Amino acid sequence: MLEGKIKEVVLIASGDLRISANQDCWATQDAMEKALAAAIEKQGWKVKRAHAYNEEKKHGFIDSQKMGMEVFRNIDPAQPLIVAESVWQYSHHVLAGLTTHKGPILTIANWSGMWPGLVGMLNLNGSLTKAGVKYSTLWSENFDDAFFVEGLSEWLSTGNIRHDQGHVKDFDLVKIPQADEQKGRAFARAFRDKKAIMGVFDEGCMGMFNAIVPDDLLHATGIFKERLSQSALYAAMRTVKDEEAEAVLAWMLERGMTFNWGTDPKTELTREQTLEQCKMYIAALRIADNFGCDTIGIQYQQGLKDLAAASDLTEGLLNTTERPPVFSEDGRELYAGKALPHFNEVDECAGIDGLLTYQLWNELGLEGDNTLHDLRWGQHFKGEGVDDFVWVFLISGAAPASHFIGAYKGAQSLRQPPMFFPFGGGTLRGVSKPGAIVWSRVFVMDNKLHCDLGVGECVYLPEEETERRWKETNPQWPIMHAVLDGVTRDQMMARHKANHIQVVYTPDKEKAEQACRIKAAALAELGIEVHFCGNVRLQ
Repeated sequence: MLEGKIKEVVLIASGDLRISANQDCWATQDAMEKALAAAIEKQGWKVKRAHAYNEEKKHGFIDSQKMGMEVFRNIDPAQPLIVAESVWQYSHHVLAGLTTHKGPILTIANWSGMWPGLVGMLNLNGSLTKAGVKYSTLWSENFDDAFFVEGLSEWLSTGNIRHDQGHVKDFDLVKIPQADEQKGRAFARAFRDKKAIMGVFDEGCMGMFNAIVPDDLLHATGIFKERLSQSALYAAMRTVKDEEAEAVLAWMLERGMTFNWGTDPKTELTREQTLEQCKMYIAALRIADNFGCDTIGIQYQQGLKDLAAASDLTEGLLNTTERPPVFSEDGRELYAGKALPHFNEVDECAGIDGLLTYQLWNELGLEGDNTLHDLRWGQHFKGEGVDDFVWVFLISGAAPASHFIGAYKGAQSLRQPPMFFPFGGGTLRGVSKPGAIVWSRVFVMDNKLHCDLGVGECVYLPEEETERRWKETNPQWPIMHAVLDGVTRDQMMARHKANHIQVVYTPDKEKAEQACRIKAAALAELGIEVHFCGNVRLQ
């Protein structure tokens, strides 16, 4: 496809909106681009960077949608183009240009946990998929391994890369036990008849086009959006009494949760920041009750980050069935004995998944507490009975305490990095307990809702290995050591259409496989295109 053309590829790099993040991450990006350029040049091609390093800003990223459009005006639309990512990036910075680019597109990330480059690339991939843009994708640690070199060669010669998708089985083409199918479909029909409200505190967090579900697709599932404003949440926080916030904090302390408090609010978590997060928790539940929401998603970035402490502790509490009680202003306990499923970073695809999973698991007599994580990174680990590729699932604090070893006693709250969170606030951090899991991801493709799902296991790793993995990523955030049954690293990366992955526990593997089958039937009944991934026993 590319033969006969000038052997030159154009390279762009989408970055963060926050200048501090772009500056801190630039050195890693620069090193990654040099290694990538060397790999491309070895194959007889040249690399032309489409935008220069900015001496004033001290970085070389595309840092706004406006800049992205300006950059693309000077790119030959027929030329092969690489989007190189070693950091978290805002997909909408480059999405406009990519939707009209005619030449082959390749997204590339460095296999590293230091900055969320893999996460950023997966978000871009999901956004391109939703937008109907054809692209190929690759990843590598040093850009010299056989998998990467062969994939790059294939793209340079044909404009396309074919990845192994043998782990995927479409639900429509397989049979599951009749009892499981009937149970799932009956749940879905009742869910759709009753209908549900998804509270959305501002859409479009961090340029995540893939995380916005078109209303018509959502309505077909029986879920309807209640569009809420983060300014209303902030206003409601200001009406929460100090003693109400203190009661929430006291509840957590009584259950053994640890808060890593300091005295400098610019760099340390303070008690005042935690209390502000407790007020957000109370305010969120009160607004959800007022509007009858069954699930909510708070964007936080980019709006609330300039006004208040981070939302992550709030989100983790909401996702836990056992949580501090909250009362309405007229004295009613809100959502008593229940979680209020929260979808981090207002990812509406995760919102659909989280709500359905919570309610279905409860109906099945299982613990429905669930969360999304970033599909952050991973490495093979051997020892302690483990000999497998172990993923690092990591999110900025929205995981429920019920997922952790020791529950609240195993939970800590650490200050969010100042680079991303200027007003501080803590996470809900812990190490996820070993056990069987069902994983999933709802995404938009071909203007339809799809869902990939499978089974796996959260494994125990030695404390020193957990600490090493935390240091390679974000030690402030909750971590899950996940093994996915029948899905290799490269199959997962090639197939996954999002930066996020949903996880929920079951008592054992047999129950995980059954619950996975029932969930697949429920999703199919709601009109979602379902795909089993990996080793899910279907009979």
